[in-house]
Amino acid sequence: MQFDLLVRAAMAVGAVWVMLRWEGRRGNATGCSVDLFDAILVSGAVGVLAGRIGAMVAVGINPITDPGQVLLVRTGVSASVAAITAIVVLAFLARTDIAGIADAAAPAIIFGLAGWHGSCVVDGSCGGTATDVAWAISLPGSTVGRHPVELYGAFLLTLVGVGLALWKQYGRPPRGTVAGVALTAVSGIRLATEPMRVSLIGGPMWLYGLGFVTGVGATLVAVLRRNRKSSVEARTQLVGPDRSEPRIDDDTADDDH
Repeated sequence: MQFDLLVRAAMAVGAVWVMLRWEGRRGNATGCSVDLFDAILVSGAVGVLAGRIGAMVAVGINPITDPGQVLLVRTGVSASVAAITAIVVLAFLARTDIAGIADAAAPAIIFGLAGWHGSCVVDGSCGGTATDVAWAISLPGSTVGRHPVELYGAFLLTLVGVGLALWKQYGRPPRGTVAGVALTAVSGIRLATEPMRVSLIGGPMWLYGLGFVTGVGATLVAVLRRNRKSSVEARTQLVGPDRSEPRIDDDTADDDH
């Protein structure tokens, strides 16, 4: 029996650990009220488990009577169920500071997704739809070229994860923008690569579209909020403190006693 799901999960967890380790040395992933690695690990594990069960149910496999199938990826993992479950769990764990913890965890989560996609090399599941591009790959015993779609995703997600980590370190982005950009990028990558992906249950394009729009909206709100705060602070410095309240001079106060 091949425990493909465990191998892919292990590579994803390893990628998360590497990014958190890299960021921690630069002070980017500190100051949170929860342990980032534990929070990401728990939310990811629960999400993958829920997504795996969702995929089994979708193709008619009963997870209760055949629990061993949970550890195999023959029918895949339901991306919509996994993503929604993981987001809900992470939001619950980060409920004391959702924006701050989401910003801190975003690069590591994306790096973990890159590890998940890149683990296709272990079970030979990198191929997608047929193509004749020069870098096409083929399945064993076949001459049909296929898009290495999972490697596309792994490469793009790696670039996004590293880019966000560097942006946090050098750019000092507004609070909430890192998470917003991360959601936008992940959703956009899935939207771009899904047509090249072969799936038994199909990809939830509606979910990726919703994630893209939500990410863009969250980013804009975060930027506008900081700009508004900066404008208020600048106006306060120019005008000075509010003098609408009556001022009582010391002499007047003495006369009242």
